[in-house]
Amino acid sequence: MVRVLGIDPGLRNLGWGVIDAEGGRLRHVANGTCHSTPGDLAPRLLSLYRQLWEVVERYTPGTAAVEQTFVNKDAVATLKLGQARAIALLVPAQFGLEIGEYAPNKVKKTVVGVGHAHKQQIDHMVRMQLPGVTIHSPDAADALAIAICHAHYSRAPQLRVAGARP
Repeated sequence: MVRVLGIDPGLRNLGWGVIDAEGGRLRHVANGTCHSTPGDLAPRLLSLYRQLWEVVERYTPGTAAVEQTFVNKDAVATLKLGQARAIALLVPAQFGLEIGEYAPNKVKKTVVGVGHAHKQQIDHMVRMQLPGVTIHSPDAADALAIAICHAHYSRAPQLRVAGARP
């Protein structure tokens, strides 16, 4: 059995979801959303860092997965999202976890069956694959989908941070 942490990066709302995967069986452990309040960027990033640190420390995942950032027309927004994504990569790396990275379309195709699924479809399919789950937010549903995707593709090349310690 492996415990998988999925992370949906966001500067305002960073979704996270933890599942246990054993063979083809998946079991929900926890999910939630780390929130930052509007204001200066550095305190917002620090807040996300501390909240995600607590999640990793509490649930002790064996591996993690983060959604890749897509570039949109707003370069400033993309840059800020990239900085939040750096937090999503940094925290698991500090715990020495293997980190998988997945494009949004790959996550959707894995969980829903189509690469351009809508949020409602993702939420529905996550609920189907994790019976009885109570999903904290749409960002947490996305994070659980990322964890499910990673459970299916965990043999893909990943980043292992050798010697990293919290």
